[in-house]
Amino acid sequence: MKLLFPLLALIGGIAVAIQSQVNGNLGRNVGVIEASFISFLIGTLALFFAVIFFGNGNLLAVASVPKWQLLGGLMGAVYVLILVFSVPKIGVAAALAGIIAGQMIMGAVIDHFGLFGGERFPVDAKKLIAIVLLFVSLYLFNQK
Repeated sequence: MKLLFPLLALIGGIAVAIQSQVNGNLGRNVGVIEASFISFLIGTLALFFAVIFFGNGNLLAVASVPKWQLLGGLMGAVYVLILVFSVPKIGVAAALAGIIAGQMIMGAVIDHFGLFGGERFPVDAKKLIAIVLLFVSLYLFNQK
């Protein structure tokens, strides 16, 4: 069980890499914003059927949650739009290097301060070194 969640995260990363190239190609054919819309539409349909057949929550509870908790969909749209735009220009690996660096940096800030209702996980020297190495990685990926 201890390896299950890291393995699921790895599979999620694989899916994001595939999604990035597929959406980048779609963007070249139909347009960046249009490809982002199509991607979200198909994802929405997939989740719609997942809710119908497997869901056990309460969709109506969305009316009572704090409105900032609805920003996830907007952030997802920004993410997909940026990938659809950047992958054809710099490639999947370089785009994901930037995405991962951004995720790790913002993740460290969110964890350190316990933002958005999260538990606090303070940044230490090892995490700071890792962030610096992320920037080195990002620089190396974008060197020609």
